[in-house]
Amino acid sequence: AESLREAGLHRLTVSLDTLRPDRFTRMTRRGTFDEVLTGINSAVATGLTDLKIDTVVIRGFNSDELADLVEFGRSVSAEVRFIEYMDVGGATHWSAEKVFSRAEILQELSARYGTCEEIRKTDVAPADRFRLPDGTVFGIISSTTQPFCATCDRSRLTADGMWLRCLYAMNGTDLRGPLRSGASDDEIRDLITGTWSQRRDRGAVDRLSGRAGGGVFISVESLKRDPHLEMHTRGG
Repeated sequence: AESLREAGLHRLTVSLDTLRPDRFTRMTRRGTFDEVLTGINSAVATGLTDLKIDTVVIRGFNSDELADLVEFGRSVSAEVRFIEYMDVGGATHWSAEKVFSRAEILQELSARYGTCEEIRKTDVAPADRFRLPDGTVFGIISSTTQPFCATCDRSRLTADGMWLRCLYAMNGTDLRGPLRSGASDDEIRDLITGTWSQRRDRGAVDRLSGRAGGGVFISVESLKRDPHLEMHTRGG
């Protein structure tokens, strides 16, 4: 952590979906819960003050830990961001019934702490942020029940050079091929800007309107055929 801070890292986001070691092992299939907590504490100790914790909320799994996670975030000066469970590649056990919605998250935390005041957005970040009566801030990314495609400016580049303009994208643009074929900086720039200017991706909106009654967005068979559809290959 110290080396990363000295190298210029000033923001850090850690995925932590539960504070219970048994649940952590079930979800991640790894017994590294203590290592994650040690990493968070090390980041704080070395002065990485802009710390966020991403938590995917799943009904019946960790939806009873919202307040516990808020309290943990407060204890390490981190902002917790609750993420609605998304049916993106790899979520082979997804179902609409498992989605714990933005409205339910706010209801749960309001019952515990009092009114959650929404903070006016000044950027196009995916999270909507809220303030508890004591000043604690948390965020909600509600891409399942309240998609924000119209204001999304995010894209992802996979480790093998595939550029995806949407987390739900079924295909992307190969940037590695042109680069290795000798394309100039200007040609790569034109490819990127030209493709982005024609972007019409709105995967979460399409998903909501087309599959509101249930069903997964990407089938297991499709995942096996194309690893780029797996969320973890997209940096998610």
